[in-house]
Amino acid sequence: MAACIALTALTLAGCQRTPPPVNFIAEGKPAMLSAWHVVESNGQRLSLNTGVLPYDLNTPLFSDYAHKLRTVWMPAGQSATYRDTAAFDFPVGTIITKTFYYPRAEGSPGNALRQTSMAPGGSPTEGLDLSQVRLIETRLLVKRTTGWVVLPYVWNDAQTDAALERTGDQKALELVDDAGRHQHFTYVVPNENQCAACHVVNLKEKVFTPIGPKARHLNRTLRYADGEENQLARWQRVGYLTGLPPASEAAPLPRAANWADTTLPLADRARAYLDVNCAHCHQAQATASNTALRLDAQATVDWQMGLCKPPVAAGKGTGDRLFDIVPGQPDASIMTWRLASTEGGVMMPELGRNTVHEEGLQLIRQWISSLPGRCNATESKL
Repeated sequence: MAACIALTALTLAGCQRTPPPVNFIAEGKPAMLSAWHVVESNGQRLSLNTGVLPYDLNTPLFSDYAHKLRTVWMPAGQSATYRDTAAFDFPVGTIITKTFYYPRAEGSPGNALRQTSMAPGGSPTEGLDLSQVRLIETRLLVKRTTGWVVLPYVWNDAQTDAALERTGDQKALELVDDAGRHQHFTYVVPNENQCAACHVVNLKEKVFTPIGPKARHLNRTLRYADGEENQLARWQRVGYLTGLPPASEAAPLPRAANWADTTLPLADRARAYLDVNCAHCHQAQATASNTALRLDAQATVDWQMGLCKPPVAAGKGTGDRLFDIVPGQPDASIMTWRLASTEGGVMMPELGRNTVHEEGLQLIRQWISSLPGRCNATESKL
């Protein structure tokens, strides 16, 4: 009997194969996500390969209430270079992934549960329990000698692998909120060109760059498998970041607010939300630079951020409102009108969502309500 048990144990151990190392593919566009060996799925669990570092942002981009598992990997001996405000300077060979997933609704495995807290099934930094979450897509940003390449992969129904969908894809999903209300919507996987529209930060020079891996977004504590640690410190310690300046009380490192942390100042939370959701287009030289509306962390809260600023070319997106932001009056502001819409040509952001982020909208409404001043030209209209 003991011999049989020992034999069974050896047999099971032999089945637990170690995945091949991460595979940086310097040319071409592999048809399947599994070719890269960054994240691995056996249909029951999504796991991170050796050397793949998970990370998270202080305030994430809203994407139809999807949760995201973010990872970064770099070749041995290679590191990113620290920058104060822009995305880090990553070496050739870097692979950044973002896996979009939803917690499964209780009693309805095919549905998604709308929530802002961490999904069940353990910390995403340690992988994902696929009995409790549904994988939708994994996007890769790969740094090659010619620059960054974006590759969108869509997961199959068995949750065992994801196929490259260069022209994008659509998924009919149903969201269930904490009150039990159901919302049907179409989740859109962007095509390669749509991805570039958000990641190109300099239209003239066609500079393509990651959005999330910036000091202010990464400067936070994350729970890893071996304990909690500041992400910037972890990146430096594992050799993924060089040039990190020493932080002090007099000279702290940049840090964006957590938009959902109500203990933080309202203005900081709103600015962080606009920075990560809107500023990849609304900044100098980017896709929406012609609007003269700047929503990045470096912009000042004045006309350039929309205060009493008439739109340049919003069309029906104005909702008959005269200014992007009317201090103290969110209902009279174009910004909240567009955030509250899902209509093409009206909603903002234009890509990446087909639902309204109700909590984010409420945050921006509260912030606008708190702003002092008035726009004289609207007094007779509002």
